[in-house]
Amino acid sequence: QFAEWLWNRDEGKAIGLGYFKERGFREQTIKKFELGYSLEARDAFTNVAVESGYKLEYLTKSGLTIEKNNYRFDRFSGRVVFPIHSLSGQVLGFGGRVLKKNEKTAKYLNSPESEIYHKSHILYGLYFAKQSINKQDKCFLVEGYTDVISLHQNGIENVVASSGTALAGEQIRLIKRFTKNITVLYDGDEAGIKASLRGIDLILEEGMNVKVLLLPEGEDPDSFAQSHSSSEFLEFIDNNESDFIRFKTRLLIKDAENDPIQRARLITEVVKSIAVIPDSITRSVYLRECSKLLDIDEKILYDETYKIRRNKFQEKEKRYSTPQQEPIRAHTDQGVKLNINKDYKHEHDLIRVLLNFGNVELFMGDNTIAVMQYIVNEIRDDSLEFQHPVYLKIYDMIADLVDRKMKLETNYFVMSDDVEVSSAAVEMMTSSYDDQMSTLWSKNDVKLETEEMKLKVIVPELVTSFKNKKLLDLLSETQEEIKSAQERSDHESIELLVQKFQILNELKKNISKELGDRIIL
Repeated sequence: QFAEWLWNRDEGKAIGLGYFKERGFREQTIKKFELGYSLEARDAFTNVAVESGYKLEYLTKSGLTIEKNNYRFDRFSGRVVFPIHSLSGQVLGFGGRVLKKNEKTAKYLNSPESEIYHKSHILYGLYFAKQSINKQDKCFLVEGYTDVISLHQNGIENVVASSGTALAGEQIRLIKRFTKNITVLYDGDEAGIKASLRGIDLILEEGMNVKVLLLPEGEDPDSFAQSHSSSEFLEFIDNNESDFIRFKTRLLIKDAENDPIQRARLITEVVKSIAVIPDSITRSVYLRECSKLLDIDEKILYDETYKIRRNKFQEKEKRYSTPQQEPIRAHTDQGVKLNINKDYKHEHDLIRVLLNFGNVELFMGDNTIAVMQYIVNEIRDDSLEFQHPVYLKIYDMIADLVDRKMKLETNYFVMSDDVEVSSAAVEMMTSSYDDQMSTLWSKNDVKLETEEMKLKVIVPELVTSFKNKKLLDLLSETQEEIKSAQERSDHESIELLVQKFQILNELKKNISKELGDRIIL
């Protein structure tokens, strides 16, 4: 109806179509995005919809009609209308822009939350952009509807809008279905940029590669697209986009200068962003680079990052745990089955040793160390992580016990409210002691009599094999990422990925020395 009024009513053509053409939108573009106009008469849309057979109840639930004091009026009257499409192209909601000046009303108005429209689950323009995002392996993020439309009209179609708010987790995961690479386009408003920095941490937390492009002062994506050709815009992006962590560090350095308090805050802010990155080697690359940019000991940054990640885990643990009035039985009747395959065998073996023998003391040279302390230290030293989600949960819980210098109590896992954790713990702890040990040391020719003697051989070997498997996977994954970045001519990403590859190779050499001629588990 809105599109019909835009093209076929005098009011729509004079006001709505006139506005879009004044913005530089061609007719083909207007039709592509199904742009429209809602007549100024306060109940024009509601009356037409009811006459066409639509129930007033549905109109009010969708937010198209507002009922107040027994009076009905249209939400978008006198506004140009931007339909908001689902990933499959269905119209789920609308955005409306008022055109009259000095109106005591919001410039932009969106459909309210409803049964079909959830703002945090939708991105404006993604329906039109998804194929290009997939093809280019990159997504541009802008703020408004007109930014998306102008870039599309200029031939840059891999662009979506956040509609003026920070992305929610579900929106980020929508983009991640098509690419892991996202560039956020900012206008020159420094205050606005600083206000939005924290929202980008959510994107990093999803394992995305985030870059930032700062447009010239006085420009926004809409105006810049209107005044430059597609090739000029893309050339500007290639020459000026910057990795987000570098961008944030340099932006905040300006404020710190010689003020030690400001400098401490800057370091904390940068480390907070690095700490949310799920990939440990990527974190390591950034920490190494920020150590140089901030002229601060790399170990201090590592320690701060670890503290932030540990605290976050503890907060999450508290949030999802509830006081129990009586003991909880293990969830052995839930039928939860772990997906154990060869990709997770090394993780499975380490977790099994941790759960069954975590408190056992090992003699290492002149000192003793608990099995769980030894394993946690070794994994942290090389910044490696578990990939299987259940094993990762259990490992994080054990690492927290190590940090708090607490003993490992089996009931802590067997009685966990998390069904997956309790089921995995029960499964790994119900087989007999002999079965546990024989599985882990049967490959050794020398018969080892005591538990401690067996573990002293088995535990370091398991850890080394775990590291070797992780590094091989990471090296292969990084090679693919470098290849993808080369195809995009993304030189900054290539530089960071090559650094990551070199770190991994250094670690791999150390692991190879430890393994020697032994057969990997």
